[in-house]
Amino acid sequence: MSWGTELWDQFDNLEKHTQWGIDILEKYIKFVKERTEIELSYAKQLRNLSKKYQPKKNSKEEEEYKYTSCRAFLSTLNEMNDYAGQHEVISENMTAQITVDLARYVQELKQERKSNFHDGRKAQQHIETCWKQLESSKRRFERDCKEADRAQQYFEKMDADINVTKADVEKARQQAQIRHQMAEDSKADYSSILQKFNQEQHEYYHTHIPSIFQKIQEMEERRIVRIGESMKTYAEVDRQVIPIIGKCLDGIVKAAEAIDQKNDSQLVIEAYKSGFEPPGDIEFEDYTQPMKRTVSDNSLSNSRGDGKPELKFGGKSKGKLWPFIKKNKLMSLLTSPHQPPPPPPASASPSAVPNGPQSPKQQKEPLSHRFNEFMISKPKIHCFRSLKRGLSLKLGATPEDFSNLPPEQRRKKLQQKVDELNKEMQKEADQRDAITKMKDVYLKNPQMGDPASLDHKLTEVSQNIDKLRLEAQKFEAWLAEVEGRLPVRGEQTRRQSGMYDGQGGPTGNSCAQDRESPDGSYTEERSQENEVKVLAADFDDEFDDEEPLPAIGTCKALYTFEGQNEGTISVLEGEILYVIEEDKGDGWTRIRRNEDEEGYVPTSYVEVYLDKNAKGAKTYI
Repeated sequence: MSWGTELWDQFDNLEKHTQWGIDILEKYIKFVKERTEIELSYAKQLRNLSKKYQPKKNSKEEEEYKYTSCRAFLSTLNEMNDYAGQHEVISENMTAQITVDLARYVQELKQERKSNFHDGRKAQQHIETCWKQLESSKRRFERDCKEADRAQQYFEKMDADINVTKADVEKARQQAQIRHQMAEDSKADYSSILQKFNQEQHEYYHTHIPSIFQKIQEMEERRIVRIGESMKTYAEVDRQVIPIIGKCLDGIVKAAEAIDQKNDSQLVIEAYKSGFEPPGDIEFEDYTQPMKRTVSDNSLSNSRGDGKPELKFGGKSKGKLWPFIKKNKLMSLLTSPHQPPPPPPASASPSAVPNGPQSPKQQKEPLSHRFNEFMISKPKIHCFRSLKRGLSLKLGATPEDFSNLPPEQRRKKLQQKVDELNKEMQKEADQRDAITKMKDVYLKNPQMGDPASLDHKLTEVSQNIDKLRLEAQKFEAWLAEVEGRLPVRGEQTRRQSGMYDGQGGPTGNSCAQDRESPDGSYTEERSQENEVKVLAADFDDEFDDEEPLPAIGTCKALYTFEGQNEGTISVLEGEILYVIEEDKGDGWTRIRRNEDEEGYVPTSYVEVYLDKNAKGAKTYI
């Protein structure tokens, strides 16, 4: 089966067919190219989809992925990202192994086809030229024969005519002979050309055309084989990624099987457990018994059946519902100045005010009145720390010690903060070790660098470590405080500890239950002196182990101030002290000289240097 012998006369049809074959190949290339674009678009959409649902860093969503179901979903997103990568691989392999390869092959095929058909047209033109020569010699031979025949007839006619001269007859005879000779020459030429044409024609149809058509046939068969191989490659490219896609799907199934509903339930407990005990039974209040009240509903002291004053919120037998600060801090808070501070002296020289500015004069009130006034002003806050917490929440800020959280949640946050600080300290320590090693190298090889150039960086890293260590100690102290405040509570203590931020007694007073006696009745106060004594004794027992408030900055005394009022502190001009509480708008700033000396000074008398990242230094000037 050969196109050269079977299709010797189908040159034009073969030319159209081979062009159609090339068009088919280009169409297949276009198909594969569009498939690669679809794969890329699909992979891009999958990646965007996976990225869209990835948890955002430092957001609430990131905390949700501690649950196994959310982690399984995150694994699904990651597997889908890998799944998208396999579709990108499909696109890349199809482009490299099919599209680019076939595009190059099409160009070669077009060149080969053009060359073959050019040779065919050249052979065709040659045989057509030979045919034209043959036709021309044939027509000339025919014409010469006719001319010779007419010349012969004319000679015979002249020779038969008696009236024609002998010279005319001879002339006619010579002309007839010439025509006959020309006819013979044309005959010989025609015969030669005909023989040559037949030879050329035989070579054309039996040698040249079969050879050219054979090349065209082989070219077309190679094209068919090549497109078949490309289709196999098309399938193999898909098949190669099937195992990896299967692994991605297996990863999704494995992540789904790893979901543990019990573990998620336990995580919910850990996330929202407050650490408080459920409230106990409410005792029956017998109103049939005579009851006498001599103080307001907001009094902190009540008497038991024996008539002795007692503060239930501070007793050792009860749970700590009132986590107060130290006694001296409480006294300082209770006796802090209530009137505007004095203006600074007109002259900056201490001699201008020999005795210093006068402390604000105010009539001293009994401690119980001051305490009752404070408690009445904030009926929904359980204690001073809750007061600070309420102010922080009102201002939209989170306390540094996480005191706005329940005990269990606060413990977790503090532990997390301690772990973070330890990690930062380890990083800084590693950096310090690296700088130290580099400095040693510079000392041994001065040409590599100047060792002194690293001293500044080494000092900076050491300072950072010290700051982080102080910060960690501060949070560790808070953590130890929280962990020490989670005892096993009794029934009534659980009822008290269940009252957290805003849950009060029937009258709306946060400390109402602290004034209840075991039988549910209210007791009256004996005297303000007894109340103050019991308050001070309970504070000594409950809050002696409290740590001092951390310093939030330093200040320099601009003028000498003699603290003559309770709650104030005397300072000398130029003295450096620690700031433990900013000016709240009343014109007074709370400062500390040492652990036992702290109080208020007029804000205008000091120059304050606040440190937003204060580490709560434990040493004092």
